[in-house]
Amino acid sequence: MPRIVVDVMPKPEILDPQGKAIVGALPRLGFTAFSGVRQGKRFELTVEGPVTDEVLEQARNAAATMLSNPVIEDVVNVEVLAEDASDDDVEASSQTAGAETAGAEA
Repeated sequence: MPRIVVDVMPKPEILDPQGKAIVGALPRLGFTAFSGVRQGKRFELTVEGPVTDEVLEQARNAAATMLSNPVIEDVVNVEVLAEDASDDDVEASSQTAGAETAGAEA
C-alpha cells in the first residue's frame, strides 16, 4: 500500500530543548562533527488505493491542520513514499535526512 510521508519541524524561532539536549550529548558519545540539532516529527499515512492529487491535497490539509501546530511548527515535507521502499530503506533515508538537517544547522 502506498504511504505519504509528512515531516514537521519546530519553527526556527522556537526553542528546541530536545534538539539542545541531543547536540549536547553527541560529543560525549564521540560524534563531534555536529554543531546543531533540531528534532521534528515524521508521520507516515497509509493510503487505500492510488495516491491521486486529491489524496495528496488531503494529506497536505491534514498536515497543516492536525499533524502540526502552525503556531510553533512548520510542515517541511509532504511526499509519496515509493511503494517498493522497504522498512530498511525508509530507516536509511531517515538517517540520511537527519544528518542533512543536523549539518544545515551548522
